[in-house]
Amino acid sequence: MAMNTETSTYRGYGKILTLTHQTAVECKFGAEVESIIASEAHVILTGAEAMDGEVRYYGKTHFLIVYEDADRKICRAEKGVEFSARVENENCFPALTARAALTIENLSTRREGASVYLTALVGADIALYGETSFDYLSGGDLIVKREEANVLSARLVGGTTETEDEFETEFIGDVLLHSETVGPIDLTLSAGTLRAEGEINLCILALKGDNSLVSFERLVPFSFEIPCEEAFPGRNAEIRVSVLDVSIKADADEEKQKCKIRAEFTLGAEGCVYEEAKVDVVTDAFSRTHEVRLTHREVETTGAGETHCFTERVSGKAALSAGVDFSDTLLAVTLQRAEANLVRTDDGMRVEGVALATLVVKGADGDIRGLEMSLPFSVGADTEEAEISVLVCSMNARQRQEGEIDAEATLKICFKERRTVCARFVCGAEEREEVPVCDSAVSVYIPAAGDGLWELSKSLKKSPEEVSENNPDLEFPVKEGQRVIIYRKKALNI
Repeated sequence: MAMNTETSTYRGYGKILTLTHQTAVECKFGAEVESIIASEAHVILTGAEAMDGEVRYYGKTHFLIVYEDADRKICRAEKGVEFSARVENENCFPALTARAALTIENLSTRREGASVYLTALVGADIALYGETSFDYLSGGDLIVKREEANVLSARLVGGTTETEDEFETEFIGDVLLHSETVGPIDLTLSAGTLRAEGEINLCILALKGDNSLVSFERLVPFSFEIPCEEAFPGRNAEIRVSVLDVSIKADADEEKQKCKIRAEFTLGAEGCVYEEAKVDVVTDAFSRTHEVRLTHREVETTGAGETHCFTERVSGKAALSAGVDFSDTLLAVTLQRAEANLVRTDDGMRVEGVALATLVVKGADGDIRGLEMSLPFSVGADTEEAEISVLVCSMNARQRQEGEIDAEATLKICFKERRTVCARFVCGAEEREEVPVCDSAVSVYIPAAGDGLWELSKSLKKSPEEVSENNPDLEFPVKEGQRVIIYRKKALNI
């Protein structure tokens, strides 16, 4: 009679596939732009969907420039460009849920004839989520060794909220340019609720009454709650918060020479709450009567690990895209951002990157120009593998020696560790040749030193219960020279 085996199926939900993609988005400005002082692009995701063999995502890129016209008047212009892109992959199908994170990886300008073109290189990190399942041996005629295997399952969460901030500055005539960067997120899980808290670094480039430029910086706190049935204390989660819309209003008081700035933000959040399930799987098995060929399988599931954040002050000589001298007046530092990677060095793990900003200067001839400024940094890291995010704030510059810019910046660095759980189990069993049967009433077996109860039982083709019942004084792991007695019931022929 053929050996009978039973299998069960685990069903969960998690990340199936990750994809990366780049697409270029271009915007045209007219002949009124004589020279660009500062430029910025911000991308917003408007949708993403999985289809047969591909993922399509959609967005809108906002281009903002501050420039001088032919009369050397400082002006601003803003345009939006909608775009769509597709990423081909044979493993995509409509039942998957696509989550895409868009970033501006590079922004370049060029002049063709009388027109100026801005080109933004938009990077997309796409995660595809769907049902995950696997079959595992759960019982049957075999004697089995059972263990609990840990498996991570994800629950997608998301939401939007609004926040605002109001602060007073010196008198300004107009807001020319602004950028918003979301800092590290602090997550708290309570019963049925995911709470996210963080800060937005708001940078503003403004025009003063005397037609000069000035920059302001503000850290705006935010918090919001997202309902989630799977949210409980002790579980891990991850979330990404982006600025979907922002409105900046400035009310000037000429009499007091002050200005009240009101910033209103619409924020969107997407993330996952991870649940760790325990599955009763079979990790080994044998038959009393036959040799058995087992088929094993390993399943890896990933989730969020610990998050570590700290603040670091860095300083040094900054590199510039063009030269300066003592005849230049430093007006503003704006559009602050950072690029960083986790690098293994001879001194251990370090976060190495560069803090970037636009330095606005005014020359002796009255010309205003924007220079790209970069400040390299290297900071020690107490982690082996993590996603890195860096928020640049409080960046300033000064020219102590002619032609050299000393820069300082405060960095808020966040490590988001990933957690990987591996489960190894038996998913199938095939009956092989028959095992010779010992018919003696008593057998004495000398096991190998260090064998446990399961290894001994497998060698004897007896269940662990039978071995323990026949040898109640045996301790595991067994020591060298110990003997194991096996009794077999014999039927008497009368």
